[in-house]
Amino acid sequence: MKISRNDNQKAPGFCLLFAFCLSVALLEAFAAENPSEGLKHVAPESIGLMPSRLKLIDEAVTAAIQADDIPGVVVLVARQGQIGYLKAFGYRSIQPSKESMTVDTIFDMSSLTKVMATTPSIMMLVESGILRLEDRVNHYLPNFSGGGKDNITLRQLLTHYSGLPPDFDLSKNWHGYTAALNELWDISTQSDPGKKFIYSDLNFIALGAIVQVVSDKTLDIFARENFFIPLGMNDTFFQVPASLQARTAPTESRRRTLEYLKGQPSADISNGILRGEVHDPTAWRMGGVAGHAGLFSSARDLAIFAQMLLNRGTYQGRRFFSPLTIQAMTTPKSPRNSLQVRGFGWDIDSIYSSPRGDLFKDGYGHTGFTGTSLWISPQTETFIVILSNRVHPHGKGQVNHLRGVIADIVASAISDPR
Repeated sequence: MKISRNDNQKAPGFCLLFAFCLSVALLEAFAAENPSEGLKHVAPESIGLMPSRLKLIDEAVTAAIQADDIPGVVVLVARQGQIGYLKAFGYRSIQPSKESMTVDTIFDMSSLTKVMATTPSIMMLVESGILRLEDRVNHYLPNFSGGGKDNITLRQLLTHYSGLPPDFDLSKNWHGYTAALNELWDISTQSDPGKKFIYSDLNFIALGAIVQVVSDKTLDIFARENFFIPLGMNDTFFQVPASLQARTAPTESRRRTLEYLKGQPSADISNGILRGEVHDPTAWRMGGVAGHAGLFSSARDLAIFAQMLLNRGTYQGRRFFSPLTIQAMTTPKSPRNSLQVRGFGWDIDSIYSSPRGDLFKDGYGHTGFTGTSLWISPQTETFIVILSNRVHPHGKGQVNHLRGVIADIVASAISDPR
């Protein structure tokens, strides 16, 4: 409705009413678009979670610690934009000395790097019109050719259907970011692109390289500037500052980590426990910043990131991604009729879906080798953060069973599923 200056002078009451109604409409639209004003810790029953059921998490975690599956863990459960459960259990460190776990412990996120840093960076560049996911990788990385790699697309990297092998063979003695890319240029596929699911760190090393080439910023700087800092994820980074080393959960020795990928430790490799230094041996050789691993974060920071996803791209009134981008990342994008179902970056229904448990039949998530995981259920507006350093101190811990148990307990605690 158009109001002239003369009408405005004659009908001030109408104008005030119109302004009030417009304000209400805008506030309602803002509330719908931004269901969370920031995560707060509230009584679980206020968000439809039964406290008596959530207490079973304590029992399950205690049993896992007593069985030496994990030294300690932080568990966070949020629903409807609020935190209903947040507890730390056991020990952050066992060797060389014991330290109690705290809810603000910073963890090596391992493969959660793929979905917290690399995938959102790629999708942000897609939103900006800089990347196309159906483009061949060698359109952006010309040396990514030969050995069956020529027709691999960004989409196939994101869904792990590129055909690339899972890892580099670290028995070859190379060091540095450039050396890692030279290894990538020389590697051959294990299957034709688009034909077989092979979970591969190399997919995300390539994606991290693409971010750097097209943005002229390393992955750590791009992610930190574009979403970690703006989201208020102040405990999230690739290189742990010296001031926060004491709050970081240790893992195991570098000598032990190299054994995973046939690495030959030299005489100067320490047997000391790693703390604030990336656990993944390939990311370590690359300098600590890689598309597949290297990120450190805390439970609250991961919760902020998860809530932004549940809010369809917004957090505290600021938009980071469009709703369609969130949908693209978190709905099936694997080849049709695939048994291993992935979104762009995110796991949906595969052999790696242990954090979903048996009762959640929707959602998406990811795991990390060090003992970290996230599962998000949009249908119930719920997510579960489980952060452990199960590889501390000897690499023999395991957390898959506990992930599923906690998910089932949380699902059973929801009193008003939607």
